Parts: sequence; C-alpha cells; structure tokens
Amino acid sequence: MATTGSTESEARRKLLLASLERENVIRLTEAADTLGVSAMTIRRDLDDLESEGLLRRVRGGAISVIGPRPFEERRAVRSRAKEVIAEKAMGLVPRFGSIALDASTTVGTMASRLGPRSGLMVTTNSHPTYAMLKGTVGVTPILVGGETEEATDTFVGPLAVQAAQSLRYVRFFASASAVDASFGTTEVSLAEAQMKQAFAQVSKEVVLCMDSSKLRQESIAAGLELSKVAVLITELAPDDQRLEEFRDLVELR
Repeated sequence: MATTGSTESEARRKLLLASLERENVIRLTEAADTLGVSAMTIRRDLDDLESEGLLRRVRGGAISVIGPRPFEERRAVRSRAKEVIAEKAMGLVPRFGSIALDASTTVGTMASRLGPRSGLMVTTNSHPTYAMLKGTVGVTPILVGGETEEATDTFVGPLAVQAAQSLRYVRFFASASAVDASFGTTEVSLAEAQMKQAFAQVSKEVVLCMDSSKLRQESIAAGLELSKVAVLITELAPDDQRLEEFRDLVELR
C-alpha cells in the first residue's frame, strides 16, 4: 500500500482490494456509492493501486491483475456466480457419450454437481476436476497427461494437446480469463489457450461458461473465436443488457 495519503484513504483502498478479491471486478459508480465518496476519489484510489501493481484499470472501474493462480484460490472468486452458471450448464450435460471439461473452476463447479450417468466419458486436463469425478456412477473420467503447470494445477504442453485431440466430444465445456465480442476469449498463458483450442477442435459444440466480470475484457493469449462457440452461459438473465453485444453471436443462457 502507498505510504502517502490519509488514514481514511488507506482504509478505503483496503476495502476496495477486499471487494476486488471477492468479485474480481470494481465498478466505479458502485464503489463510490458504497464508500460514500465521489467517483473522482475512487478513480484516484484505483490509479494508486494500479501503480502498485495490485489491479488493472479498465473503463468504468478495475479488474484483478490477470495471472495464473491455484485451483482452490480461483474457486473462491465469485463462487455464487459459478453456482448459478453450473446449474444452467447441467442441462447441457448428456447422460452418455463423451464430453470434455477445461481446467477452470467454473466448469469444475459443474463437475462437482454431476450425478449418476449411464455411460459418460469425461476428459479433462484438471487434476482437481478429475478427482471430483472419480467414483461418480456411470462416469468414466480421463485425465490427459503432459507438463504440469503448477500455478494452475493443470496439464498442458504438446503431450496434453495430443491426448486431448485423440478423442471426439459431443460438447466441450470451457471458461476463459476474459471474453470480448470482437476478439473472442483470451487466457492467462499460451499453454492454457492451446489446450482449449485442442479440445474445441475435436468437439461438435463448445459451451462457454463465463461470469459477467470477464465480459468485455482481454487477457494475454488468444483462445477461441466466438464463431467456434455455440452457447454462452453467464449468471445473468439472457435478456440482460450487459450481454447485448454477444446476442447475435452465440446462444445466451
């Protein structure tokens, strides 16, 4: 934290960071109303926090500094939104056949809800997700091998890509670090982006599961074009205005 400024400003910035940790996003107007200060004051706070590398400023507020994080740490961020998304996504999981799940905690939340099936093969590059699925009646989980990316608890690299592409999937359920209507999805690393491209390439349909804090944002590595995505699931109602720019590109749920 900056050493200059009043006690009030330091306390306010701690509250902003706590909110960012919970929600993954700070909305300027909401923060000003909540903290009882002007939007200009919040802008200065966000500028100071960005200069310390603690967040990234975007239009209308700020978002978390995007980078690889462990599964359990990511799982706690916007957990309520992930539960809503998982509930919607469950309706697209077939009872049998073959599907793929990426290593995101949003999709992992869906995996944790998966009940008995009648012969469903589920392939993933996430060890935590694989562990959740073991023992589920009628489900055969497959964990692709490869290089371990310790920061995210995932398997990536050429061997993982090759393993992912050796099967065919009815649906690939994926999330992303960010999504933009023009550029598609982006990821925290090239290795993560390549894994999702590999799964998508051999899937009949891609279902993108994204919480609304990631909409209209960009990360580091190009992932999936929205022309490859059939369905976008968020915690928002499909008619929410925040989804307007995606409406003609994908099915919204």
